[in-house]
Amino acid sequence: MSASNFVLPNIDPVAFSIGPLDIRWYGLMYLIGFVFAFWMANRQCDKSNGLWTREQASDLLFYGFMGVILGGRVGYVLFYQFPLFLDNPLYLFRIWEGGMSFHGGVLGVVTAIIVYAKKNQRAILAVGDFVVPLLPVGLGAGRIGNFINSELWGRVTDSPFGIIFPNAGPLPRHPSQLYEFALEGVVLFIILILFIRKKRPAGSVAGLFLLAYGVFRFIIEFAREPDAHLGLLSFGLSMGQLLSLPMIIIGSLLIIYAYRNQERETQLAQAVNEKHGKAKKNQSKKHAAKKS
Repeated sequence: MSASNFVLPNIDPVAFSIGPLDIRWYGLMYLIGFVFAFWMANRQCDKSNGLWTREQASDLLFYGFMGVILGGRVGYVLFYQFPLFLDNPLYLFRIWEGGMSFHGGVLGVVTAIIVYAKKNQRAILAVGDFVVPLLPVGLGAGRIGNFINSELWGRVTDSPFGIIFPNAGPLPRHPSQLYEFALEGVVLFIILILFIRKKRPAGSVAGLFLLAYGVFRFIIEFAREPDAHLGLLSFGLSMGQLLSLPMIIIGSLLIIYAYRNQERETQLAQAVNEKHGKAKKNQSKKHAAKKS
């Protein structure tokens, strides 16, 4: 242990109390993420030239929030605590004991997007492109909550950047929560904001989110302590890395599909315009021939 290593104080998980109601740091981070998503969704609506209204965005956020909560919990139980679920299926509903999975949350949001799109007769990919720029700030805030709660810490390190967590033993560890905050929160948000400054083919924004998050999470998992009851799995990879691989693959395929589909639509539009132009030209010739 280096004398320069920072020792994280034992911070009370309760940020503040309002009467008998305890407001916890992690819940506060969720609230920050939701408030930002609501603000940015309204901003996108105002710039959509009537394609989206604030009321529609509000409904979509409700679907998305439910998808995050339900999908996150179900994903955590199935991906990380499946033996407990088999022993006691009611464990799924013991939310007060904690446990949320980002990858499960993604599946929940995808389900919410599909349901919303079908119900409101919107293109699924277009709805996905609208939603994903709203997510990174909430993801980053959640990682700050993990850091404050001294949970999901990194692997032991002799780096001067290592932090000694109060409930993780005396050895310094990678502050992997802060790495995730930086990459999955700040950097991913900047990438998406810069990407959507220009009009993009439907599905490309959602594809970029899946690809970038999957890559960032896969890399950071090398510094993050694997779950004690799971350890490293196939090929020496963690559960987080194995779950990130499908995101990388699907995101890449979605981007390829989006641009190829745009190219096909452009070619089709050109063909239609050429056909229309030829028809007008022939009509003009016939009209000139009649006059002569």
